[in-house]
Amino acid sequence: MGVVTTLEVQKRNKERVNVYLDGEYAFSLTLLEAVKLRKGQTLTESEIAALRGEDEIVRAVDRAARFLSFRPRSIAEVQRNLSQHDTPEPVIELAIERLRLMGYLDDEAFARYWLENRTTFKPMGPMALRYELRQKGIADSVINAVLEAVDADDSAYRAAHAKALRMRGLSRQAFKNKLGSFLQRRGFNYGTSRDVIEQLIQELAAENPDFFSESDDAEEMEE
Repeated sequence: MGVVTTLEVQKRNKERVNVYLDGEYAFSLTLLEAVKLRKGQTLTESEIAALRGEDEIVRAVDRAARFLSFRPRSIAEVQRNLSQHDTPEPVIELAIERLRLMGYLDDEAFARYWLENRTTFKPMGPMALRYELRQKGIADSVINAVLEAVDADDSAYRAAHAKALRMRGLSRQAFKNKLGSFLQRRGFNYGTSRDVIEQLIQELAAENPDFFSESDDAEEMEE
């Protein structure tokens, strides 16, 4: 049992209220929850436990919201972040569900955001994208669905083009080897890499006949 002795709006967050029972701080609540209480009200142990539980969930949701403010996150990323701050597992589950209902967490939307970001700033192949999304905790069914929209040939060309322009002076064979290794690291398969490299060789040679060295022994430029 406990008697509500003080309801005090927090100085730093006017949307939260500190609740004192029997003259001692007990927990904090949102304004919407706090208006249900009054000074002198007696709370049972079960009511106190429920209110403290709600306080924990709201704190977890607020922490997750701050984490999400920097960029979209997967559900697994938010779970790991809350775990690192010693949030109890039952509280994490309830906070995650609340965030999903609020529209802040959606693994398919996150996966599409991740692919669009990579496509724009760092084109990668399906293998590398699949690996990254798995690291983010995205289910294979979701990964398979979003990867259907990936144009591997276009991504490989854009990834390779800027790199290729810095390889002037290499022999064609050295150019193939270095660019092929680069595309492999970006997660593109052999067939896609081969076709893109051949296309770039033809384009660069047509634009500048002196782009490639005639000697296979020419010193290779640093990547």
